[in-house]
Amino acid sequence: MKSIIYIDVIALKSIATTSLLCLAAFSATTDLSGAATNETVRLVSADMRQTNGPLDTMFKFCVGAGRANEGLRADWQRQLTYAHRECGFEYIRMHGLFCDDMGVYREDSSGNPEYNWQYIDELYDFLQSIGMKPFVELGFMPSALASGSKTIFWWRGNVTPPKDMGKWADFIRAFVLHLQERYGDAEVRTWYFEVWNEPNLTDGFWAGTQQQYFDLYAATARAIKSVSADYKVGGPATAGCGWVPEFIHFCDTNHAPVDFISTHTYGVESGYLDEHGNAGTVLSKNPNSIIGDVKRVRREIADSAMPQLELHFTEWSSSYTPADPVHDSYHSAAYMLDKLKKCGDATQSMSYWTFTDIFEEAGPRWEAFHGGFGLINYEDINKPAFYAYQFLNRLGPTELKNNDPSSWICADNTGGVQALIWDFTNTHPGPKVHNQEFYKRDLPAQPKNKITLTLSNLPKGKYNAKTYKVGYRVNDAYATYRDLGSPTQLTKAQVAEIKSKNSGAPLEIRTVKIGRDGKFEQQFDLRENDVVLVSLKPQR
Repeated sequence: MKSIIYIDVIALKSIATTSLLCLAAFSATTDLSGAATNETVRLVSADMRQTNGPLDTMFKFCVGAGRANEGLRADWQRQLTYAHRECGFEYIRMHGLFCDDMGVYREDSSGNPEYNWQYIDELYDFLQSIGMKPFVELGFMPSALASGSKTIFWWRGNVTPPKDMGKWADFIRAFVLHLQERYGDAEVRTWYFEVWNEPNLTDGFWAGTQQQYFDLYAATARAIKSVSADYKVGGPATAGCGWVPEFIHFCDTNHAPVDFISTHTYGVESGYLDEHGNAGTVLSKNPNSIIGDVKRVRREIADSAMPQLELHFTEWSSSYTPADPVHDSYHSAAYMLDKLKKCGDATQSMSYWTFTDIFEEAGPRWEAFHGGFGLINYEDINKPAFYAYQFLNRLGPTELKNNDPSSWICADNTGGVQALIWDFTNTHPGPKVHNQEFYKRDLPAQPKNKITLTLSNLPKGKYNAKTYKVGYRVNDAYATYRDLGSPTQLTKAQVAEIKSKNSGAPLEIRTVKIGRDGKFEQQFDLRENDVVLVSLKPQR
């Protein structure tokens, strides 16, 4: 026997006008009556008494940002505060902590080092104030300590080895001692120190050899451990999962301290560095993209002399360039959930690159939507990808058993339950069409499944039920932007319109009465690359 569903009219009347517009869009593709259709019925179910244990929240452990100096900006700080609150990110990783624009190192006329931590203090004090921690990427090279002049990006990060490894080690030791004094030993023991970024890209991030990087790593790790053996250090922070077996072998045979492996993966067919997007990128059609890399590196660690090392993917995304419209597309939300779910417990974290479009590797950007990495654009507009992380963060701490591979069902400590359900369909036409062409188009989603969500053994009583959605033209800011003619610059009125039409408000609010049978059932249509969150919370 189905539970009786009561509609709370007062709650519906309280929805903002923008939410009613979204509700109309949702109702056009939703059927709560359970009427039969010709579409495939997909059954998603869970029993409140059958759990898988604590939810693995590796998806929100860390998130990326462009460079440290951007973190001193008011708009960057405002957006991170918001992303932390809504998406639950705990750590943040960024490039350029030691670049000259952070003012950390110089030498006097006699060649004696002088250190200055004021900009780093300002940045890290802010992170502490909002409840976040740094995942400390140690790089790039201060020019006064560099052996050469090779740089990368508009902001000219020096990528050469140190001119004096002893001075570098002293600099790292002084930096860590300062952190210990300012933030306390107990706090710094919870941080992670990652040595450099993508040193296997010798035409980009590292002007030395593999052996020179390994030597840099060993000197850095020993300097950190000389302050405290409890401080966590790792690497090799490589692009495309490179150098992992060689790095572990080096650390093992040279007794170089290591606590974790870090590396990066992106879901395109080839290449790892193209800050302008001029080469063109193609989303991989391989269903094992991203997932295969994560599980392969886990196997490499398991087969090594150090099988218990933590694994952190400190960069991942659908594409490696901040000029790829797939990042703005509604397809990204379902893509990300598909990859995160299928990675399972193979990694301790998957740090999405990045939380914001305030990102200047190619210099300041001139377009409101330019394919930037961010979950949020310059004007504080949430992209569809943002809602994937917001929905994940709304899941309760206990995962329920559920045989559907494209969903999570979780319970919270109040007796509430949340079901996050999606369809990921890779509609990219293949290698002959670049993302830069394909994802700028209007790409209507085709019907896919009728979902029957069934929850059993719910305690008897009334529940507040809310339904959220992201997909084609639902919380799809890029579609609204295209409707406005894709202006390079947005007026205040246009920003307000895009935000109001893509606010993330519930598409449906109901009061549900669960009877003695303890059963809840809801049916709705799911199109290609739709994501739906159904949340039930007991009324008190």
